[in-house]
Amino acid sequence: MITQSIQDYLKVIYKLAVNRKQVNTNAIAERLGVTQASVTSMLKKLSELNLIEYKPYYGVELTGGGEKIALEIIRHHRLLELYLAEALGYSWDQVHEEAEKLEHHISEEFEDRMAAVLGDPDFDPHGAPIPSKDGVMQERYLVSLASVGAGARVQVKQVSDHNAELLRYLGKMGIYPEVEIDVLEKAPFGGPLHIRIAGREHHLGESLTNQIWVTPQPARDEPEATS
Repeated sequence: MITQSIQDYLKVIYKLAVNRKQVNTNAIAERLGVTQASVTSMLKKLSELNLIEYKPYYGVELTGGGEKIALEIIRHHRLLELYLAEALGYSWDQVHEEAEKLEHHISEEFEDRMAAVLGDPDFDPHGAPIPSKDGVMQERYLVSLASVGAGARVQVKQVSDHNAELLRYLGKMGIYPEVEIDVLEKAPFGGPLHIRIAGREHHLGESLTNQIWVTPQPARDEPEATS
């Protein structure tokens, strides 16, 4: 039986693998807020179910079956986030936690009806791609705002949805997907980024700009580099 805990592990492994060559127990434990011993125990179980390939000290990879389950639960989550925002009026800083509670419990019919009502959307409220019904994830070339140099003009494509306070702060500055940002100055040694949005200037620290993914204008059609 594919439990909620199994789904959570597979989802986290998929997301970590997008940006990492290896997914290890430390990274999984940190993301899920559990002990490494708990992770090791679950990874052995997932391996027995043929949902991952796991060798201690060498990392974790999803099998085809594991990836299919991960993409299905990610689709549920991101459709729910958009439905909560557009149909029920939730703000973008509220939808992640609600979707986390609901993603494991909706039927395929409910998923299909949500998608139809929303017009079969491609992205959630934070700009993350929604996997297709047949388990295909759209690929894009994105970089963190922290990596952009002075003088560049970029367009926000995606922001992290894991911190509600961060989302409220970004919203106050008008930083949403599809908004254009001019990078005016970049302080050295991980210092703040001086940016302009819609005529207003701000200074953003690296811990914040690492949570914002952008693409230069015009957008490039290359493999995606974010989760």
